[in-house]
Amino acid sequence: MGRCEDEAMVDAEREQSHGARPQQAGRPRRDQQVLLDAAAAVFVTSGVDAPVREIAAKAGVGVGTIYRHFPTRPELVVAVYRHQVEACADAGPRLLAESATPEAALRAWVALFVEFLVTKHGLAGALQGDGAGSDALHAYFVGRLVPVCGILLEAALESAGRAQPVDAYNVLKGIGNLCIGAANDARYDATVLVQLLVSGLLSPEAR
Repeated sequence: MGRCEDEAMVDAEREQSHGARPQQAGRPRRDQQVLLDAAAAVFVTSGVDAPVREIAAKAGVGVGTIYRHFPTRPELVVAVYRHQVEACADAGPRLLAESATPEAALRAWVALFVEFLVTKHGLAGALQGDGAGSDALHAYFVGRLVPVCGILLEAALESAGRAQPVDAYNVLKGIGNLCIGAANDARYDATVLVQLLVSGLLSPEAR
């Protein structure tokens, strides 16, 4: 742990030791989602090794609050990753209910999924030294997002008059492959290719 992290831990201990003060006791408790949203935004711009102070400033809390919820950086990274997966999963049913057509819902969700892969999927790489942890995250990712993709695909295919089912796992796997390298190449727009993939899936001529 570096010097900045050591100082942050000292600050955390001080904040905890002052928790009994009257002015602190009346302070409303911050929701974890605020912390996770702030951490996700900081990780995208500064990487998963960003100082805890930067995350705390983004969330508008003290560093002690971060450490009380997430004592270690790996715990924070896992929580942010899971939080982002949940946000992507929750968007599926909402888009299906609010969009003009099932196809529009599928295309909007796929765009969100691409954004997740390009900007945030690297969070899992922070635990690449922990094989069991990475495997668990991948299983969680697949378990949450494949069914959502399947529901959207089924609705869009039915609306397009396609009776033949399409395997959602392979669709997400294909999208993932199209997104490889997109974060490091400003000229490569994975979203365009993914939308072309969707067009192919919904085409009456597709088999």
